[in-house]
Amino acid sequence: MANTPDFTTMMKDMMGAFPVDTKAMEESMKSVASLNEKLATVALTAAEQSSEISSKWTKDTIAKIQAMTKAQAEPADYAKAMTDFASTAAEAAAEHMAAFAEVAKKLQMETVELLMAAGKGVAEEATAAVQKATKDATAAVKKTAAK
Repeated sequence: MANTPDFTTMMKDMMGAFPVDTKAMEESMKSVASLNEKLATVALTAAEQSSEISSKWTKDTIAKIQAMTKAQAEPADYAKAMTDFASTAAEAAAEHMAAFAEVAKKLQMETVELLMAAGKGVAEEATAAVQKATKDATAAVKKTAAK
């Protein structure tokens, strides 16, 4: 009767010929953690700046409302106070929305820069890993073929 090949031993030999590089995985995890830290810093800085803009806008609006609610000597002065409030509120809205837009623009630019740098690093690492894997695989095939 014919002997069947031992596939378990063959698989062990094959897997042993292709070792896993844990150092590369470690470096990859460090790179991901570093990128996440940088992205979080950028996002939190933008959130802090947006919060400051919003707080300033609220304080300015409250101060303008207080000026508008003061008692006036003439009825026409109430209309003028309302008109002045509406005018300054519109100016403040444009000013603060521009400030929000600047924060968003800066956030977008910094995020794109970080992602582009990370992409370049990943591409370089991937190229090096593929070259190493090809070299290791070629050596393993030659070793296996020599047996």
